[in-house]
Amino acid sequence: MLAHVTERLRGREKVILVHGNADMDAIGSAYALAECFPPARIYAPGGLDRISRMVTEKLGIDVKESCDAGDHELIVVVDTSSPDQIEGDIDIPDGSLVIDHHKPTGKWSSMDLICDDARAACSEIIWDIVKDCPDIGRNVYLALLGGMITDTGHLQFANAATLRSFSEIMERGDLEMDEVLSLMKMEQSMSERSAVVKCMGRSRFERVGDMLVAVSLSGSFEASCCKGLLSAGADVAFVASQRDDVFRISSRATQEMVRRGIHLGDMLSDLGAETYTDGGGHGAAAGISGIGDAEAMLNICVKRTMDEFRRIKSGSEPV
Repeated sequence: MLAHVTERLRGREKVILVHGNADMDAIGSAYALAECFPPARIYAPGGLDRISRMVTEKLGIDVKESCDAGDHELIVVVDTSSPDQIEGDIDIPDGSLVIDHHKPTGKWSSMDLICDDARAACSEIIWDIVKDCPDIGRNVYLALLGGMITDTGHLQFANAATLRSFSEIMERGDLEMDEVLSLMKMEQSMSERSAVVKCMGRSRFERVGDMLVAVSLSGSFEASCCKGLLSAGADVAFVASQRDDVFRISSRATQEMVRRGIHLGDMLSDLGAETYTDGGGHGAAAGISGIGDAEAMLNICVKRTMDEFRRIKSGSEPV
C-alpha cells in the first residue's frame, strides 16, 4: 500500500491541502510530504490554528492560505476526514490522494483514500511513508513530532504504536524531548484566558452516577474552554460558538471516559450524518460544524452523552 503511495508522490508537481483552522498534525504531515516528495505547495485555505501558525514561523514552513489547485499533476489531502472541512471553492478531482487517520465518513469514496483510524495522529502514517526517503531534514522530524504531540494531548492519548514512531523519529533526528516541547510552547493570551473564564460562568452540567457532562457557549477558543471544563471536574465537555447561521462545537473527554466506552468521534460523526452537518474526530476529542442552532445541537450532544452514561452505568456493551 505504501509503495503505491510513494510511487504517486514521487516527482509529480503537487498541491497538498489541509482542513480549515489547520492544526499541527495537519501541517506537520503536509510539510513532511512536501519536503520529502518535491515539488509541492502547501495550502491551508481555512487558515491555521495558533500553535501551527507559531510553529510554521519558527521552522520557516511556507503555507499559503489562498489556493489555486489548477495545473498540478496531483492533489493530496492530509488529516481531513471530509471534503466539507476544506474551505473555499476548490475542485478536488476524482482519484486525488487522501491520507487520513479519522473514522471514514464515506465522503472520499471517489478518491484514492489511505486511512488508518487506529493511528492517534496522521503524522504517524506520514512517517511510515517518508521514513525511507534520503536526507530528511531536522525540521521535518520536529514537525512530525509536533503533530503527534498535539493530536495525543501531549502523549496522554498515545498508544504503543504512537510511542514507537515517536521514539524512532527522535532517534533518527537526534532530538531531545525538551527541543520538541519548546517548539510547541505557547503562553495563554489574555483573550484566551478571558474566554475560558466566561465560558465557565455560562456552563451547565448534567450527571449520571459518577459521570458529569458539561456544556457552554463561547465566541472563541472552544477547545481551550473544553479543557477548562474538564479541569473543573467534567468528564465530557462540549463548547459551542455561533456565527450567523453557522455553529461550531468542540468536545473533549477524559481518557478514563474513553476507557469506559465514550467515543466522541463516533458520536459526532453519527450526529453529523443525521443533521447534514460535518462531525467526527477521535475518542477523546472531536468536533462538529455546519448550518444550525448551537444551543439545539448542544442539547442533542448532552442527550446522547447521557444515554452513553446510562449505558456505562448499566454495564451494557456499546451499540
